[in-house]
Amino acid sequence: MSGRLFTLALLLTAHRRAEAEDLLQDSLERAYRRWNQIIRKGRPDAYVRQVMINAAVDRWRRERRRREEPLVIDTADRAAGDQVGDVADRDLLLRALAGLAPRQRAVLVLRYFEDLTETETAAVLGCTVGAVKSQASRALARLRDLTPSPCAADEPNPRPRR
Repeated sequence: MSGRLFTLALLLTAHRRAEAEDLLQDSLERAYRRWNQIIRKGRPDAYVRQVMINAAVDRWRRERRRREEPLVIDTADRAAGDQVGDVADRDLLLRALAGLAPRQRAVLVLRYFEDLTETETAAVLGCTVGAVKSQASRALARLRDLTPSPCAADEPNPRPRR
């Protein structure tokens, strides 16, 4: 469970390792205070995930008030054993993900990494299903703009068929 939670924290913090560690630690600390209640209700992983998402949203709100520039992504400690192409693809995706607005990033992480439905994502983020759909659509369009198409570099422009 903790490995998956740490990965979620990394995705929610745009792969800023120190922030992800802080987010996970704060979330686990909050959950620890109510652990007996959480265990009795069942599904502690879902509860801790919700706590983490709420904490991430709180951090985004504080950052927005401070208007700080995003930090540079540190990729040195990741992907040591991966193939070069996989590392490059992952780095490109993480940089593009970091370029999204926090709410868009959260929607994509919840929908495609956590594999939540639109309804579940809306419940977690406290918004409507329509807002989840529009944020996901805008985020995916933005990712397409930020990342080159894999076919575009390898193939010449196809001739139109008549």
